[in-house]
Amino acid sequence: MSRVLIVTDAWLPQTNGVVRCLEAVGRELAARGDQVNYLTPEGFWTFPLPTYPEIRLSLVTPMTIAGIVARGTPDHIHIATEGPLGLLARHVCLEQGLAFTTSYHTRFPEYVAARMPIPTEWTYAFLRWFHAPAAATLVPTASLRDELALRQFDNLRVWTRGVDRTLFRPGPRTQFRDLPGPYLLYVGRVSVEKNVEAFLALDVPGSKIVVGDGPSRPGLMARFPEAHFLGLHSGEALAALYRSADVFVFPSRTDTFGNVMLEALASGLPVAAFPVIGPRDVITDPAAGVLDEDLAAAVRGALRLGREGALAHAARFSWSRCADLFGAALVPVRPRLARAA
Repeated sequence: MSRVLIVTDAWLPQTNGVVRCLEAVGRELAARGDQVNYLTPEGFWTFPLPTYPEIRLSLVTPMTIAGIVARGTPDHIHIATEGPLGLLARHVCLEQGLAFTTSYHTRFPEYVAARMPIPTEWTYAFLRWFHAPAAATLVPTASLRDELALRQFDNLRVWTRGVDRTLFRPGPRTQFRDLPGPYLLYVGRVSVEKNVEAFLALDVPGSKIVVGDGPSRPGLMARFPEAHFLGLHSGEALAALYRSADVFVFPSRTDTFGNVMLEALASGLPVAAFPVIGPRDVITDPAAGVLDEDLAAAVRGALRLGREGALAHAARFSWSRCADLFGAALVPVRPRLARAA
């Protein structure tokens, strides 16, 4: 049995790919007999991240983090995010000579630049500094690994994602019966970096359905009254929406992976997306989706695909494989801490 400490600023009740991934990997490792503990904003004073209030930033001291690490005596430490908890855990590890790994989940330079006039190179410089001491930095795709390597990031390892094919599965199409088809579905945060406007502005037949919430939702609802905004859904309710659509449209140009694409594929839903990092690493089988700089053309092409190709491609992804890659990348902390156990 190994004791694994995962440090993350992104945690419940947030609903995003980072949280889903860390939860799923923890469950897989625990099922194998490992002890997985999370250091999250739970239990600390927090304040909302400006322009992204769903993310709560923690107010905590290095001494508190050091005490948590010492009491937990982990065999492995993984720092998943570059927020306050990640920064403090990094500081404690470096101060005490503890080896650790990190992961790169989010294209923060592009997200920040979409909201504030901050050059992306400034943010990339911070991220290089943050990840440089890690024994390995885990990234979700080979394309992102190659891009970050060109930006002088080191020790990069690909850590792909999985999907719950028990929940997200083909079945009866029970939704949208009062809407004209075909049914074009988007699932995710409704915010500027997700580029939802590109989906809603498409000149294609059918009904455009948006599942999710975010700061851009009120403005987009006013601009595109013909679209259908359903708000947040999860679990079986979300799975039923996937199963009932005809094409999943993924308009983001900034996501590092796009877990929702796997959920759509596992539901038998072909994907239409831009040929950028994330989609081009996930949609590697032309039977599973269409990538095109003309998103409308991608939608039309995906509508011609059958559901079997999407299902077959989704079967290549599992949380078990994701946990394998994560566990293989972990490194032991220094011997003194291991002996203290």
